[in-house]
Amino acid sequence: MFESIMRHMLLGIGKSPAAGRLAKRYGLKLGAARFVAGRTIEEAITAVQGLNAAGKLATLDHLGEYVAHAEDAAASAEMCIRTLDEIAASGVQSNLSLKLTSLGLDLEEGLCLGHMQRIVSHAGKTGNFVRIDMEDYAHCEPTLDLYRELRKTHDNVGVVIQAYLRRAPDDIRELGSLRANMRLVKGAYKEPETVAYPRKSDVDKQFLELIQLQLTQGYTAIATHDRSIIEASLAFIEEQRISKDCYEFQMLYGIGEDLQDALVRDGHRVRVYVPFGEDWFGYFMRRLAERPANVGFILKNMRRARGSR
Repeated sequence: MFESIMRHMLLGIGKSPAAGRLAKRYGLKLGAARFVAGRTIEEAITAVQGLNAAGKLATLDHLGEYVAHAEDAAASAEMCIRTLDEIAASGVQSNLSLKLTSLGLDLEEGLCLGHMQRIVSHAGKTGNFVRIDMEDYAHCEPTLDLYRELRKTHDNVGVVIQAYLRRAPDDIRELGSLRANMRLVKGAYKEPETVAYPRKSDVDKQFLELIQLQLTQGYTAIATHDRSIIEASLAFIEEQRISKDCYEFQMLYGIGEDLQDALVRDGHRVRVYVPFGEDWFGYFMRRLAERPANVGFILKNMRRARGSR
């Protein structure tokens, strides 16, 4: 019960502009540097170079969401283009991940679609791939609609499905006709029981079922640090003799490095989600909400940051 209350509180704080402004006074000293590769694209590229050297792929995400003005959406789109150019110039092995609300989805879907068409087209010219992150439930259908529209003209774009949503099996079956490249995750937003399973056991059961379903119909990015889910997925992959070219495991920057390394040693493709940018606070709070015990670690860092000022 306590962890549930703490998780809900952390997610709420993560959406607070005032809390975000306060956090930026301390910068990444709060402990966010464990989960965020840096504020600049240069710092992020350096992090990816280190991952590549360890045999891992990456996907870069310039943090930001819920923009309020068209100018901000345009700036976010420009940053996506720049990130693709920096990936190409540096030669690192990395895709691009992004959130549609950072490109104006809440302002006007046509505006967002225009930015996405430009970004995905540019990615195609540089031989790269773009992953559309899934956000909260209110954005699920608009995100999938925009993804379907993009797939009419582009193959180098994928989407994310959240396993805790009750609608997820239908979405995966429907997208199967497009041979969709999907990242499958458990889901990190607070949603009502009417649309999402509240119990971990139910989420885990559906997550594994969705992984097995997607493995039979299209490229599958299995995004989890749950060892039991990974082991069950590997057993299914071996049983069905699924090629290693048809799937990858995805994990978060700064989390589960030992597990990442073990999968690489066993010859599996591993991709690490590498976030960067000034707008890191909301992402950081979601990581804390997944494990509220880390709050003590953050409070310790805050005391250290104050002492160094």
